[in-house]
Amino acid sequence: MAEQTKTRHEQVYQSLRGDILAGRLQPGQKLPFADLSTRYGFSVGVIREALSRLVEQGLVENAPQQGYCVTPISEVDLRNLTQARCEIETLTLRHAISEGDIDWQSQVLASHHRLANTPMMEADDPERFSEEWAEAHRVFHETLLEGCDNPRLTNVATQLRASAELYRRWTAPLPEGKTRDVAAEHQNIVNAVMDRNSELAVKLLNDHISLTTTILLESRSHELSDSNSVPA
Repeated sequence: MAEQTKTRHEQVYQSLRGDILAGRLQPGQKLPFADLSTRYGFSVGVIREALSRLVEQGLVENAPQQGYCVTPISEVDLRNLTQARCEIETLTLRHAISEGDIDWQSQVLASHHRLANTPMMEADDPERFSEEWAEAHRVFHETLLEGCDNPRLTNVATQLRASAELYRRWTAPLPEGKTRDVAAEHQNIVNAVMDRNSELAVKLLNDHISLTTTILLESRSHELSDSNSVPA
């Protein structure tokens, strides 16, 4: 019985998480217990535990007297985050290209090979990125910056990328996100890094980061919270 209970809790958690990441539950959408119980066929207690786990991951918010909702998109936060990422990550990449050795370049190639050969979308849910791809994507971008000798820069860059994960995942089901050639963007960045062409690599990374923001702002403008909302 305990195993069955654990399975039920995990099932509703995975279902809720998948619907949020795929955009089937929209940013800012209210999550009433009754509606979720009907949608997923589980008790309020099971739903509550799943929501608590999702709050810890930053996918759901719980406001006093307002209940649970999907973490909203904040246009102000998204623009500020994108500006910070473009400035910090490109600066760090410039250092990496200047300071990184052949071992670093080899690690970049290896992480890119893994990323390029990992299916991007979930086989049973083509509206969202696969967890394997998301992990390979994280490792690739972190490896790009590891040639930098300044750990302060790399740590800040990594933290900023982590803050952007929810925004990034919400581009997956959007039409613009589906037609975007992310693989080519990654390959072009790698080529520039291998050539140690810092100007081109920095431009390509800047464009890569900015495009995600552009897609979200253009496709989900009606869902954007105002500047007074809690940032995503």
